[in-house]
Amino acid sequence: MSDDDSTSAPEYAEKPSERSQEKRRSWLDRISSAISGEPNTRDDLIELLRDTHDSGVIEADTLRMMEGAIAVAGMTVGDVMVPRAQMVVLPAEAKLLELMKLVVESGHSRFPVHGEDKDEILGILLAKDLLRGVVEDNGPRSIHELLRPAVLIPESKNLNVLLREFRQSRNHMAIVVDEYGGVSGLVTIEDVLEEIVGEIDDEHDDAEDPQALIAAQADGQFVVDALTPIDDFNERFGADFDDDEYDTIGGLVTAEIGHLPEAGEELTLGRFLFRVTSADARRLHALHVSVHVDP
Repeated sequence: MSDDDSTSAPEYAEKPSERSQEKRRSWLDRISSAISGEPNTRDDLIELLRDTHDSGVIEADTLRMMEGAIAVAGMTVGDVMVPRAQMVVLPAEAKLLELMKLVVESGHSRFPVHGEDKDEILGILLAKDLLRGVVEDNGPRSIHELLRPAVLIPESKNLNVLLREFRQSRNHMAIVVDEYGGVSGLVTIEDVLEEIVGEIDDEHDDAEDPQALIAAQADGQFVVDALTPIDDFNERFGADFDDDEYDTIGGLVTAEIGHLPEAGEELTLGRFLFRVTSADARRLHALHVSVHVDP
């Protein structure tokens, strides 16, 4: 081959590995460029992350998780806890087989166990411990032998601190107490994680359908699931019930009655007559609602 022929050949042929390196450099350049603004506030950081997503550096799911993690740093337990009216709790004096039925019905894996007073939380029962105790020969005579210590926390605890404590202690549930020492709710590690990654459904979770929670009857009245969010109830009926203190219509009715109601009890709030149609020792399940039309 002549010298002239050699000069006519390509001087550089890009190799696959070199192309991938260039791609990585480009990606790193975009990251470096994105963070060069040095955000000074949380809002600046979120705006920066959204710009980074718009530039194609991070995916939408990654952006949502990052925003969730940032939001958690500014939230407290009171923002995400399951309120007392919706807690599934077990009485310590119940028989093991009776408790097993309650556990199976609920579909949960951890349960606060209370004494005569529901503010007296004796411990946490794991469903697997109860199952083991029921099937074992010479198993425990009462639930007290199966309880694990309950972790008590205030509503004001920061969620990021709680998440760190959950990870360190390997606890998955904590009982939330108010300033007087009474039980105000509970929070699980799943509640915290859902604020970061979004709703975590399992096989026991029903698909949310606001229409299914409020069923119209032939006589013009309604059957309402007690877990219907107050916002959904207000939107359906043009009501204006406050949802600052309670999330569900069942929680509101229970608070207004002043105790955990029994089937048949009635309550009138404004133009609505609520009659309890289903309830057990743990919570209210369903309501029959009549709407009075103003003349």
